[in-house]
Amino acid sequence: MNMYVNFFISVWIKFFFLLTPFFVLSVFLAMTQEMGGEGRRRLAVRVTFAVLLACFILYFFGNHLFTLFGITLDAFRIGAGALLFLSAVQMVQGEAVAPGERQDDISVVPLAIPITVGPATTGALMVMGADLQEYWQVTAGCGALAAAVLCIGIILYCAQAIEHVIGRKGITIMSKLTGLMLAAIAAQLVFTGIRGFLGIH
Repeated sequence: MNMYVNFFISVWIKFFFLLTPFFVLSVFLAMTQEMGGEGRRRLAVRVTFAVLLACFILYFFGNHLFTLFGITLDAFRIGAGALLFLSAVQMVQGEAVAPGERQDDISVVPLAIPITVGPATTGALMVMGADLQEYWQVTAGCGALAAAVLCIGIILYCAQAIEHVIGRKGITIMSKLTGLMLAAIAAQLVFTGIRGFLGIH
């Protein structure tokens, strides 16, 4: 039982940091400055559903995409890890995504895709989904992914309260810490890919 719980927690933590919660929160707050509390909460719910759908599509169909394009898992690990590392560096350096022009509905584009589920997160999700082969691992991975996305949704739903408690500076600090965790996950993906590519066990 402990093995299943530990696996669930481990995967949940990885997915949670892959979705860069505090970076997403800072962009969410910047793009919804003109909205009231109720409007922000409704938008947060729509973003959560959009992210959940995008993540599960990538998680379940990653293997099929690998087969279709003739890409090996190790090659994709290296590519996704490199892209994820670049995203992590941008976060640590404090480079934010420009909000751009106001749209009628920003829940899917750009908040869900590409801000929450960007190219780097997409690659990492496909790799992690392809890595889980046994039935119990796939089931636990689905639960962990859903839990991570729901945590993001809760953070966005409570965005106004969080901003009031820790302030913009606190959110910026948490975003940088998230970037450091992302860099570590990216390094692990690259090292695992290189080891598999070279046949080192």
